[in-house]
Amino acid sequence: MNKRFKFFQSIDFKMALVFVLMLLVTLEIVGGVFVTQLEKKNVQTFENQLQLPTYVNNSLTNQLSKTNTKKADSVIRSLLSDVDNSNDDQVQVVDSKGIIRGTNQVNNQSIVGQKSVDSGIKDAIHNNKTVTKTIQPDSNKYFIKITPLLRSQNGDVVGAIYIRASLNPVYTTINNITIIYLAAAAIAVLLGILMSIVISRAITRPIDEMKKQTLQIARGDYSGQVQVYGKDELGQLAMAVNNLSVKVEESQETTESERRRLDSVLSNMTDGVLATDRRGNIIIANYEAAKFLDIAEEHIIGHSILDILGIQDQYSLRQLLEQPEEVTLDYTQEGRDLILHAHFTSIQRESGFISGLVCVLRDVTEQQKIDKDRKQFVSNVSHELRTPLTSVHSYIEALQDGAWQDKEIAPQFLKVAQDETDRMIRMINDLLTLSRMDSGTQKINKEMINLNELFNYILNQFDMIIKNGNKTERGIDVSKNYKIIRKFTQQTLWVEIDADRFTQVIDNIMNNAMKYSPDGGEITCSLYETHNQVILSIADQGLGIPKNAVDHIFDRFYRVDKARSRAQGGTGLGLSISREVIEAQGGRIWVQSEDGKGSTFFISLPYEPMEEDLWDEN
Repeated sequence: MNKRFKFFQSIDFKMALVFVLMLLVTLEIVGGVFVTQLEKKNVQTFENQLQLPTYVNNSLTNQLSKTNTKKADSVIRSLLSDVDNSNDDQVQVVDSKGIIRGTNQVNNQSIVGQKSVDSGIKDAIHNNKTVTKTIQPDSNKYFIKITPLLRSQNGDVVGAIYIRASLNPVYTTINNITIIYLAAAAIAVLLGILMSIVISRAITRPIDEMKKQTLQIARGDYSGQVQVYGKDELGQLAMAVNNLSVKVEESQETTESERRRLDSVLSNMTDGVLATDRRGNIIIANYEAAKFLDIAEEHIIGHSILDILGIQDQYSLRQLLEQPEEVTLDYTQEGRDLILHAHFTSIQRESGFISGLVCVLRDVTEQQKIDKDRKQFVSNVSHELRTPLTSVHSYIEALQDGAWQDKEIAPQFLKVAQDETDRMIRMINDLLTLSRMDSGTQKINKEMINLNELFNYILNQFDMIIKNGNKTERGIDVSKNYKIIRKFTQQTLWVEIDADRFTQVIDNIMNNAMKYSPDGGEITCSLYETHNQVILSIADQGLGIPKNAVDHIFDRFYRVDKARSRAQGGTGLGLSISREVIEAQGGRIWVQSEDGKGSTFFISLPYEPMEEDLWDEN
């Protein structure tokens, strides 16, 4: 039913219907004119044939002129009986008085001698004119012709001939011809329908192929081609569709290539990108934007950019479209530091119509942190240098005021000034070291080192310091009694490191362990290998590090107990330098500590067993 309904809506059916209707209208007009003219001609021919021979008319005129009516009526009857006219249905001869003098109807001779009541006969006799008329008393149609008979000498009317003939043969012939015409018309219509279907299909076939090709193009398939059947308008249209298919395919490939390029650019950008329509609803969002906002991409598309960025209370869409500006967004939460810099740009057509907005999100968390650290670093350096400089300045002023003359006080003042100067020199050297590491100019001279021997050698140096009781530049309080415990693996560990820098790191950690360990405390030093890593640890029994300070212990100038650290000569940069040195050599340093229960510093270094190590194990 659906296919049949579609057929009646097709252009094939419409073209065939129009052609058939035109043919029917043409045949109807031609048939109407033809039948009308045929009827007129046949009736006219019938009328012309509906008359008696001339000699009969002359004889009848003579008989009506005689006075002997009986003899004349006999002659008239004889003349009428001899008339052979198949078209004549009834012939009557009437004299000038309207008396019927004869008839050709054998069974109707009784009307002879009677007066005719036909008004046409009176009209023909009195007005001397031929009267014709058509009557239909029953289902048959008759044609009546009344002709006056004139005396040849003077032209007087002596009577009239009344002829009535049936028109059925005429109309029967016309009907037969009409039936033949209708049959021929029906055959012509059938042939016309077939021809119209064939012609319409010949016309619509290329149109249907072009329709299928355009639908195929709309689905994204450009492989097909429309067959060109000629060079007429349909052929030109088919060639245009083929050219259009090629152009659309090229344009689609270009657009798809640009889209993939744009997707690749957006996917690989380190910045987040959001694009909106003119209503401010997001239509494009790359992975970085979703990552920054911590929202799934499908939950971003279609939503207002003001709501997604959370700036609906500070800005309106009109403000961002008409006056785009840069906005700093702080999304810092517990356990996540994130500060974004949002740059807005309106999408404007050549006509000036603003069709959307582009927002570029840039992570400036690290930059903000660096700026903050830089400011804090400058503040810390200023503070750390100001304290010893103030102390040196004060003692020098005291010496200038006369204290240099006091042999007991002057040496003490000079010793303090020298200690503070040494501390500033150490601080400046440490700052230079950190600066070189930050800029990448600090050289790391790696070589294969037996870590067991190197670590043991460094610890032996500290044993000598403790044994001899020398108070060196490290600021170790030798008045305390320390004990260093070694827990080394029996396996020889060969590691590629910079021995001098590594020694500097161990010195820093051991100095801190001795500074903050109690009298009689133990410092446990361990060395072992696990999972292609060498693990070195130094544990003390000192004051420990508060939990909130563990994450900051490697920050520059950070001190848990600032007053005590300065009093012991620390610069606050030792652990920072240690972290930089270890990370520069591919390792990692961290601390585990509990307030009041000591601290343990761990160092891990990459390690690959050597053949001689494996031999030693065997």
